[in-house]
Amino acid sequence: MESPLTHSPRHDRTTTAILDAAAHVLAVDGTGASMTDVANAAGVGRATLYRYFETRESLLEALAVDAVADVGARLADAGLDGVTVELAIERIARAVIAVGERYSVIVREEIETLRDNEEVERLLGAPIRAVFARGVETGVIRSDVPAEILLELFGGLLTSTIKLVGQRRVGREDAAAAVTDVFLQGFRAR
Repeated sequence: MESPLTHSPRHDRTTTAILDAAAHVLAVDGTGASMTDVANAAGVGRATLYRYFETRESLLEALAVDAVADVGARLADAGLDGVTVELAIERIARAVIAVGERYSVIVREEIETLRDNEEVERLLGAPIRAVFARGVETGVIRSDVPAEILLELFGGLLTSTIKLVGQRRVGREDAAAAVTDVFLQGFRAR
């Protein structure tokens, strides 16, 4: 069987269509979404979907890999170290919101292969932790809340915001500003 990440142009287009459709369907319908729903949304037959992704889990894992790589690249390009903590948090929010549905699906589905994954920590966890640590050191973020709790709450806030953006109830820029404001107001050092 050919890998879903084979780099032929046709394979890449089909893989992208499937991943885009899966992100949308899973974001909207959650765990109730079937592989048939994904195939229909992608405009491919079920047989084609199963040639690319043998199981729902393999589809979710590919979606997760795609989301982590995308957010990681955006964070790497965000210049987090060269700006204030407040601006760095806003840039993180923008990066995650831009990836949108893919990110919310991987958070909600709690994909097992991402747990304790060194690559996820390197690409996502470490840069965000560094900003939070700098925030604590500089007195911007309160020091009485453990970093893991900050990450969980920030992630939950981002996931909820992505849902609102997907429903077109708020624009991306307003969403990033709101996430930043709500997070910092709740965790600003006193």
